[in-house]
Amino acid sequence: MTSLRAAYQVVVFTIVAQLLAAATRRRDRGDVPGWVLITVMTAGLVSALWIFAGPALLEMLTSALASVTGKK
Repeated sequence: MTSLRAAYQVVVFTIVAQLLAAATRRRDRGDVPGWVLITVMTAGLVSALWIFAGPALLEMLTSALASVTGKK
């Protein structure tokens, strides 16, 4: 009887492990189109901001580095 119970536990454990693995595989796939859209929109926003604010940002960076290093 003990071997039958052990065999039953092994079967149940295997089934549960397979179901969990299948559920995990589906969830890990994620929403690729959503992430692609977010990445492209972020890159577009950064590019648009860089076009308008690039010279001011470069001036601020140069000024900050000059104040830290003491060079003008």
